[in-house]
Amino acid sequence: MNILYGIQGTGHGHISRAREILPALSRSASVDVLLSGTNCQMKLSNLEISYRRGVSLTYDSNGGVSYLKTALQFDPITFLKDIHSLDLDQYDLVVSDYEPISSWAAMKAGKRCIGLSHQAAFLSDRTPRPARTSLLAEQVLRHFAPCHKAIGFHFIKYDSFVEGPIIRREVRELRPSTDDHVTVYLPAFDHETLLSVFTQCMQVKWHVFSPLCDTTYTRKNVTVHPVGNESFLKSLESSLGVMTSAGFETCAESIYLGKKLMVLPIKNQYEQLCNAAALDKMGVPVVFQMGKPFIHSIRRWLDKPQTALIPQIADAAQISKKLIRYAAAGREKGSQKSTDFHSINIS
Repeated sequence: MNILYGIQGTGHGHISRAREILPALSRSASVDVLLSGTNCQMKLSNLEISYRRGVSLTYDSNGGVSYLKTALQFDPITFLKDIHSLDLDQYDLVVSDYEPISSWAAMKAGKRCIGLSHQAAFLSDRTPRPARTSLLAEQVLRHFAPCHKAIGFHFIKYDSFVEGPIIRREVRELRPSTDDHVTVYLPAFDHETLLSVFTQCMQVKWHVFSPLCDTTYTRKNVTVHPVGNESFLKSLESSLGVMTSAGFETCAESIYLGKKLMVLPIKNQYEQLCNAAALDKMGVPVVFQMGKPFIHSIRRWLDKPQTALIPQIADAAQISKKLIRYAAAGREKGSQKSTDFHSINIS
């Protein structure tokens, strides 16, 4: 059985999830990996990977998506060529973790495709949204990486096809303790901007992890680190709290470890606004801008215990078995012309 596994390379969550699922999936199938997008320092080791340019979000220094920079970096001609040149004849199934080239190539070729991502959870109307929804953003969530069936991941199982988060083994094996620092991962902000804020909160130390920093340095009570998996996990393990954007995986890992959490959703990033709406319902403080009130919010947050809980996490091995059953069922029923994809039960 042959499977193509497409991974969106923007952000760490997609690759983090693949690192858990691919080993289990590879025990039952031959798996090729396609990765597109460029905004991620996390790597997949011991795997042959086919790289494509794809689509990557670009941020400004003030915590927001820069649509101008994103548009300037996008190459539509290459994107369309990559879709049309991707040969899927040898594959029984395409799995897409919000990766658009593999998804659209599958749609074009009539190849079975399953969406396996946090974004797939938004195919359900039961998944929380912000008070002010965006019709355009909703259409992007649904059609950026189309699929025939979906397995979504969220903080809570909001629908029958939505699972709890996959927590990577490295996090599950941590032994959390409480030290005197807060771990900060706000990649859309320049670290100098963050320094100017956190040096005003001297009651704790701050470990800031920045993709724009090359070497570790300390100023007053703030230490700025380059983004690194081991150093980040070490800081996370012993932190008294975590401050991050409203990205799914870092928030889920923090709550899983029992860390108090505060989030600053990336501006103009609709998915993060949706995550923030879910986190707010779970009791996590959500802040939308920095400034003098932000300092007061931090001090109140530091004085309060964490209240959020994740009821259930997903099992990567069980998810892999679902994918294999879906590939096998579709293989038995034949091509898309004779197959009702939505009738295939993968529960």
